[in-house]
Amino acid sequence: MDWELMWDSLPRLLGAMPLTLLLVFASLLFGAGVAFATALLRLSGNRVAETLTAAYVFVFRGTPLLVQIFLIYYGLGQFETVRDSFLWPMLREPMWCAILALTLNTGAYTSEILRGAILSVPLGQVEAARACGMSRVLTFRRIVLPVAIRQMLPAYGNEMILMVKASSLASTITMLEITGLARKIISQSFAVFEIFILAGAIYLLLNFLASRFIKYTEWRLTPYLRARA
Repeated sequence: MDWELMWDSLPRLLGAMPLTLLLVFASLLFGAGVAFATALLRLSGNRVAETLTAAYVFVFRGTPLLVQIFLIYYGLGQFETVRDSFLWPMLREPMWCAILALTLNTGAYTSEILRGAILSVPLGQVEAARACGMSRVLTFRRIVLPVAIRQMLPAYGNEMILMVKASSLASTITMLEITGLARKIISQSFAVFEIFILAGAIYLLLNFLASRFIKYTEWRLTPYLRARA
């Protein structure tokens, strides 16, 4: 074990952490918007909207994320209409392609988590809100959505952890995030074991912080459980 090399390489790998965090945060943020819209459309009762959103969820949950990244990064540029569109300045950049792929992937998974959480809200709470004179929109905003968010947090925490790990796939399209930089250092030093141990430790730290954040959020959103304890 080359401890000196590991110590010298640690600052370089930590320097790649902001890019990894950018990929994760941007994907989760945009993915949350996609998931919310998709979940509502799947529950809208409109057969066309339900069919289209169900097809989107099926495709992005049923195909490997690596394939999705390759199709977006290498595939979209094959179409002249895409190259001539206003989106091309972004779609030709690996970072935006990675964010788009991660967003669509996490959006599909999160929409199912949110849809299941909405459907699990007790009907009695909804009926009580309607009996109090609340409209459907107000009932959804003040009763259904807060309860659904609390119920989906454990599953969404797993999705956050998966996205941190999935961000390493961006290295396959030339991005020097943690894994990409680790591979570059390995090509120079041939120290596979030492460098990947460091990279794995950084991912482990990020996922530990993510799990603590989810647990703290659950604690904040369940005051009635704290009162019992």
